[in-house]
Amino acid sequence: MAFAIPLPLPFDPARPLKDAIAERVVSFFNDRSRGEGPVIPRPDGLFGPNSVTWRVHADVTGMMVGGIASLLLQMLHPRVLAGVWDHSNFRADMQGRLRRTARFIAVTTYGGREEAEAAIARVRRIHEKVRGVLPDSTPYAANEPWLLAWVHVTESWCFLEGWRAYGEPRMSRGDQDRYFAEMARIGAALGADPVPRSRREAERLMARFRPELRVDGRTRAVRDLLLRTASEDPLIAAVQAMGNRAAIALLPSWARRMHGFASPPLALPLVQGATYMVAETIRWAFAGRGREAAAARG
Repeated sequence: MAFAIPLPLPFDPARPLKDAIAERVVSFFNDRSRGEGPVIPRPDGLFGPNSVTWRVHADVTGMMVGGIASLLLQMLHPRVLAGVWDHSNFRADMQGRLRRTARFIAVTTYGGREEAEAAIARVRRIHEKVRGVLPDSTPYAANEPWLLAWVHVTESWCFLEGWRAYGEPRMSRGDQDRYFAEMARIGAALGADPVPRSRREAERLMARFRPELRVDGRTRAVRDLLLRTASEDPLIAAVQAMGNRAAIALLPSWARRMHGFASPPLALPLVQGATYMVAETIRWAFAGRGREAAAARG
């Protein structure tokens, strides 16, 4: 009887550097003190390996840049901002808030169906308790379908734009529409209404919200805190600063003007080039890691 002798894997002299980069990425998005680690993708979840959502959400850089951009958009709605201002500890734990958001996205994208549905139910329970009034006495409630629609459409739009900017610039319009149609499952499950199911519907919905948006002292305070690079790790701090600039560049021109950012952004080619290099470095670091790379950030 013949026995097959497995060939040794080729030596990779860059493996220590790749491991170091990958570990920093995983640590940034997962709270090790709470035992968190990357979500292992499962084919029995809300989407599956053939979905556009799996493809878009697997890119660390596109999701990081898109996530920051979505928060910059969301805070322009005073009633959405009030829920964060009055009912969260973002001032003391902005990174923790970002981690929790990233984990929710990772679990609902890559986790099993029961795990994803449990995460959605948990968020809905939290939203039930978030209500109050604005300084001008206007009431708000986080479970209001219209406000949830703003959060959902801005998040989906920014994640997709982050992927198109740094992952797949020639993404077909059909796949873009598929992404919104797939993400509509999450939006509807959270209680958002209306929920866009194509790029055109998303752009029209965002246009409907524009008369309700504004910038005030609260907006500026949360914006400045979000864009502050607080990491003690110099490499992470540098990547954060670059990611912030890339997120600003990702915003629609009208949103940049509302925030008081230059439009078009200063040194745009330099920012985009540096961000693309970071994206390629992270992909290189996770090359060959298979499923771990797909959900590294959550």
